[in-house]
Amino acid sequence: MTERKGKGLPELLSTLRWRWLREWFVVIFVALLAAFAIRATLVQTYFIPSESMTPTLEVGDRLMVYKLAFTLGDVDRGDLVVFNRPANMGNADIKDFVKRVIGLEGERIRAEGGAVYVNGRPLEEPYLTTDMYTSDFPETEIPPGYMFVMGDNRPNSRDSRFFGPIHEGLLVGEVFLRIWPFGDIGRP
Repeated sequence: MTERKGKGLPELLSTLRWRWLREWFVVIFVALLAAFAIRATLVQTYFIPSESMTPTLEVGDRLMVYKLAFTLGDVDRGDLVVFNRPANMGNADIKDFVKRVIGLEGERIRAEGGAVYVNGRPLEEPYLTTDMYTSDFPETEIPPGYMFVMGDNRPNSRDSRFFGPIHEGLLVGEVFLRIWPFGDIGRP
C-alpha cells in the first residue's frame, strides 16, 4: 500500500487562512497608499474655524480643495483659495486660510466709501450681503506673482488689508466643493 502525500485538511485550512490574511493586508495597504497619494497631490479637506467668510462659508463647514488647480490653470478674481499663513503674520494658531481673490498681479486696488475699486473701477461683488461694508484702505499695487485676498465678512476678516498681497507660492489650492453640512453640499 502506498502512502498518500499531501496536506491534510487542517494544514490546508491554515494555508488558506494565511493567504486570505495576506491578500487583505495587501489590499488595505494599497488603499491607504492610494489615499495618501491623492491627499498629497490632488484633493484635501479643510475645516472652516472662523466667521471670516460668512455667509459664503460658515463656521464648521468642511471643504474639498483641488490642489492642482493653479498648477493646471490660472488664478481668477472671485476664486476661493486656500493658502498657507504668510510669514508676516507671526505664529498664528491657524496654519491655512480660506479667502476670496479680489485683485490680481499688476492691478491697483483700494476701498473707499464701502466699495472696492480695481484700477479705478468699482468691483462688483455679488457674493457679499447688501449690508456688507468694506472699510477704507489706501491704494495698493499688486506686485508680479502676488494676489490680493479678502474674506466675505469684511469686518471680521484678517486678510490682505492687514498682511498685504500674498505670493502665489503660498497657494494650496482652490475650494471646489462643500461636503459638510450635508444640506449645503455643492460648490460654494
